[in-house]
Amino acid sequence: MSASIDYNKYEAVIGLEVHAQLQTESKLFSSDSAAFGGLPNTHISPVTLGHPGTLPFLNGKAVELAIRLGFACHCEIEKENFFARKNYFYPDLPKGYQISQHTAPICIGGYVPIFIDGKARNVQLNRIHLEEDAGKSMHDQDPENTMVDYNRAGVPLVEIVTEPDIHNADEAYAYLTELRRLVRWLEVCDGNMEEGSMRCDANISIRPKGATTLGTKVEVKNMNSIRNVKRAIENEIKRQVELTEQGGHIVQETRSFDASNGSSFPLRSKEEANDYRYFPEPDLAPFHLTDDFLAGIKAALPELPEEKVTRYTGQLGLREYDARVIADDKPTAEYFEALSAATPHLQAAANWMLGPVKSWLNENGADISAFPVKPAALADLIAIIADGKVNFSIASSRILPAMIAEPGKTPLAIATALNLIQDTDEGSILPVIDEVLAKYPAKVAEFRSGKKGLIGLFVGEVMKLSGGKADPKLTNELLMKRLNA
Repeated sequence: MSASIDYNKYEAVIGLEVHAQLQTESKLFSSDSAAFGGLPNTHISPVTLGHPGTLPFLNGKAVELAIRLGFACHCEIEKENFFARKNYFYPDLPKGYQISQHTAPICIGGYVPIFIDGKARNVQLNRIHLEEDAGKSMHDQDPENTMVDYNRAGVPLVEIVTEPDIHNADEAYAYLTELRRLVRWLEVCDGNMEEGSMRCDANISIRPKGATTLGTKVEVKNMNSIRNVKRAIENEIKRQVELTEQGGHIVQETRSFDASNGSSFPLRSKEEANDYRYFPEPDLAPFHLTDDFLAGIKAALPELPEEKVTRYTGQLGLREYDARVIADDKPTAEYFEALSAATPHLQAAANWMLGPVKSWLNENGADISAFPVKPAALADLIAIIADGKVNFSIASSRILPAMIAEPGKTPLAIATALNLIQDTDEGSILPVIDEVLAKYPAKVAEFRSGKKGLIGLFVGEVMKLSGGKADPKLTNELLMKRLNA
């Protein structure tokens, strides 16, 4: 029946909730290690487990990281803050409650810019708030029992909640990709979804196009990659449309996504909002953020990816595509910053980054930090091309590999040692040109009769006979003189 369904009749409305573990050494309310891994139940203490007589104490670094992300997402920062107890009972929640800011977020509103299908737009945020993570229930360790590891309990999180402002899986993919880039760029979170340090839940509903009321939402959980979030959203939109078209009713529920077959299954119904019985955390005092404290965090923010794209295209004159690829990754952008400071040939620098350098990284499965050629050395290579000493083809195919093999050698020294310095002497190029033209008299006749595209053949033959040393520009000029004589 799905073949006859008009899926375009419906609009999806999607809100995403992303939990990102903060890159602190200790937990949000104790000095226990927040590191990933470790033997089960070794990163714990009576404070993490909430034993009687213990008191939580706030990790100031976590507050700073949350504010850093809030500023980067254009949020309003709440100066008067407090934590609340979110009460629910679950095996992986050792205290029987979670300490959270849910009712009073530290970051309010804001947006994350995305770039999709050649267009930029902002995904609106509802809030970013601080809270502690829960432990982890493991159902595959024992055939009869569920095992619980509390190492993750108490690890600091921010929850980034969008408005219902996303309308398809591609937008969700672009948003999560940008958000992950942002938290990594700011060193707020490592963004590793496979380790659970960044997790996403999607709230999805559909409605007829043109409608203004929201449909019944379904929450989809357990997606361990950005690609699987996209797949889960596509699957859920399709499921809801088909169910509606077949006369069924969408039930408000929580579903789990099965990546092995691309489908979801219900976990629990959610007819009404859970009553978490929030109340202010009695063991933690409210905290006030001063203007000076906030100004210090804002001043220390690095230039953000979108700001780099704007500067690269505006001030440096790069093509927008090139600027976006370079700014996609912080180490790559930092390498380009050093390279562009060492050469005036900025588009050439971008071309090298996106061409030979990127090819080497892809072939070796490495990131830019492993690239042996320093920015200043690559700038020297660009300089000898600009000076006409070598051409790009020789530089990329012969000199760069030699620089990679022996990073201490300058490109000019390598070019000289390999006898690659470009020949700009008419007296030595003209005999080679005459030899080529004598070899192809029929082609010379065709050129003179109007087939001007044959100039490429002649230039190529001259370059081949000269071992790639003939200056291509001068060769072209001399050929045209001979052929038009």
